Amino acid sequence: MDQKIQDLFELSKNGTKEERYNALIELNSTLEQPVDWAYDVWDDLIELLSDKDGHQRSRAAQYLSRLAAYSDPEDRILKDFDALWQVTFDEKFVTARHTIQTLWRVGLGSDAANNLFLEHVIDRFNDGDKEKNYTLIRSDFLQGMRNLYDETHDEVIKTQALELITSVDDSKYQKKYAQIWK
Repeated sequence: MDQKIQDLFELSKNGTKEERYNALIELNSTLEQPVDWAYDVWDDLIELLSDKDGHQRSRAAQYLSRLAAYSDPEDRILKDFDALWQVTFDEKFVTARHTIQTLWRVGLGSDAANNLFLEHVIDRFNDGDKEKNYTLIRSDFLQGMRNLYDETHDEVIKTQALELITSVDDSKYQKKYAQIWK
């Protein structure tokens, strides 16, 4: 890992608000392709998932999702997915939502990672109707499935998403969710 990347991670944690944001944008862009230093930062990011600062939890989730997609040949995400998934239940809804919105990238990794992601999303979609903001959470998960489908063209994902949509009793939300797949 070169010094620039190390500096970006440092700014992401300890910079000014503007520096943290700029580091987030640059790191997310960098992580959209394979990097050879993923495991140099992996364990630190796992620790940050339980940091007291919601911004740190959110950033760690975004970075890990991208690393799992493009830079995890050892499939470490299979062991660490539960820690990442827990952030989708974060006490700060914005942190949970940022995690939900980036989590689909995990499915771009191995077939096992894809299956793990989809299994969790489908279970949460079906059983999460008692959660606060569950309609928004469902929408974000369906959008994530759409993003994953657009990247992989895996018809199984599309079929699963459409089945979830038709399982919704409220026609208003069924129509809203269906718009994601038009």
